[in-house]
This record gives sequence, C-alpha cells and structure tokens, in this order.
Amino acid sequence: MNYAYWLANIPGIGNRTIQQLLARAGSAGELYFFSEKQLRGLALLGDAEIAAILESKRKNTEQEYMKLCEQGISFLSLEDEAYPDKLRNIPDAPYGIYVKGKMPRKNQKTVAIVGARMCSEYGHAVAKKLGQQLAAHGVCVISGMARGIDSEGHWGAIEVGGMTCAVLGCGVDVCYPASGRKLYDKILEKGGILSEYPPGIQPHPGFFPARNRIISGLSDVVVVVEAKAKSGSLITADFALEQGKEIYAVPGRIYDALSAGCNTLIRQGAGIISDVDDFLKELDLCGEREPYQENFTKLLLEKEESLVYSGLSLRPTSMEELLQSTGLSMPELTELLARLQQRGFITETFKNYYIRRI
Repeated sequence: MNYAYWLANIPGIGNRTIQQLLARAGSAGELYFFSEKQLRGLALLGDAEIAAILESKRKNTEQEYMKLCEQGISFLSLEDEAYPDKLRNIPDAPYGIYVKGKMPRKNQKTVAIVGARMCSEYGHAVAKKLGQQLAAHGVCVISGMARGIDSEGHWGAIEVGGMTCAVLGCGVDVCYPASGRKLYDKILEKGGILSEYPPGIQPHPGFFPARNRIISGLSDVVVVVEAKAKSGSLITADFALEQGKEIYAVPGRIYDALSAGCNTLIRQGAGIISDVDDFLKELDLCGEREPYQENFTKLLLEKEESLVYSGLSLRPTSMEELLQSTGLSMPELTELLARLQQRGFITETFKNYYIRRI
C-alpha cells in the first residue's frame, strides 16, 4: 500500500493540512491507521475533513496506484528519498508530485527560463540560445511549456540533445497547450514532465501561480527573458526570491512593454544578462562542455550562407551593415537572406533587420 499516494489524494485535504497532519502523526502510514477518535484528538480537522479521511480508506487506493504505474507515471512524496532536494527545501513544498519521464540528476545544475507567451522575435532567439548553451554545458533547463519564451527555452535544450523538464498546471498526462504536443513528446525523450496535480486534471487559471513556485523551486537560477509589468513570470521571480534562488533578467528597451518586467527586476537587483557567454561564466559553466558542437549550424550552410549568418547575432542587424561586413552585392545578399529565412536559420524582426534563430 502506498500510503503517501493515499494521503495526497484525499478530497478536501490540501497541501498545508497534509503538512500539519504529518507533523503530528509522523508519516502517512501511521496516519492511515488513526481512528476517528485519534483524528479528532489532533484538533486540526473539521467534521467534513475527518469524514473525507475515513471515506478514503474504503476506496481501493492500491488499485488506483497500480494503474498510475502502468501509465508510466511515478508518484514521489516528501517522505521519499528520491523527492528532489531543491524542491523539498522551499516553503510550501508540494507533498506529492507526479512525474512522467526523468527528473534532473541529484547534483545537476538547473536553470529556469521563463517569460512572455506573446514574445518578440528577439525574445524567441534569446530564450532558445540560452536553452542551447545551458544544456550544452550539462544544465537541465526548467520551464512551464507555455507558448513563447518557455517553449523556446525547452526547444533550445532539445536541439543540442540536452535535458529539459516541464512543470504543468494540470495532470502530467494532459498536454497543455494542446498545440505543444510535439514539444511534450520531445521533452519526454530525454527529460521529464511533472506536476503536483493528479493525472487527468485539466488546466485551470488558479493552478498556474502555484505551478510557478515549483518551477523556481526545482531551479538553482531563474532567468526572465521578456515580461510585461504584470506577468506570471514575475510571480515565478517572486517565488525565487522567497526561496533564496538567484534571479537574472534580460534587459530591454525602455519603451517596450515586453521589457517592463525585466527592467523592473534589474532595478530591484536581479543579475543582468547582456551576453550569454558572460552569463555562463557567472554560473561557473565554462569548463568542459557536453558532447555538442556549438558550430553545428555552420556545417549545414554553404560558404556564402555562412558568411551572412556569421554577420548576425541576437541583436537586429540591418542590410546596410551586412552589405558592409560581407562585401556582397545587394542582389547576392537579398537572395542569401531569403534562403536563410526559408531554412529557419534567421528571422526578419522588422523591415530589413535580421537576427539569428539558431
């Protein structure tokens, strides 16, 4: 009998009540055998909660747990040694988490990449580059699989064969958003999907702020790439601050709404990411890399394509600058830019200004 799974799934008994019960009873296994009189003697529970506990013992919890395992879903509680230590040590740690796939290794560095769903092309490029570089150095990238910045961070890690984990505001067997099915499946190849909500639970707006404390809780460092003044990413940053985690932000233009949240974080003392390599140095990640060639993109490009690609960065570069740096004619450059765009290597952020995508 998995007593922890039983305790985590009693209707009406929330995380804080569970923590209080365990402080008195010692463990889920001991609590399971408490009589009604003993439960009342704890002076913690109302009549409805006591009734829910007693009723839950009549259900075939063990059969439910076996079905869970058959679906390839693990359940870890605070009472399990395998429960992630980083998460265990935060305030209001979830008593139980459901995991599909793998968790970060015990001593593996973890970095959360979070930000706006409706982000700019610049934000897309920065998040993906961060995901690539961090994963290439053995870091597990943590995020929430949302559209925009979250997804790009995951994809960056995946594209270099690195590890990434997604924390959902629904059951781990529910792909949310539904349009992220390809990403969901890719994450499971080398990483994991986790949630504090049981399988089958559908997403709800109220679940996401609570989900964010787990994203920051699993991470050593939280990076905010783009965020408006009022943003879920700032909730994640607040949790990170409360949990004693490091916070970094990517600065942006002062009149850009997507930069307001990041610029506020920087003003409040967050670290600044103005260069990815410098950020890696600050995290002490400049040693031996994972088996991944950083210049893999150039191997896929012809000589002239590589010349143009090398002249671009995550900062928008104009055609005039490229004409000057490459020495190409306007027709040649126009054709090469069109080819690189078609193949997904670069993006035109606004008319005649380009950035790298990979």
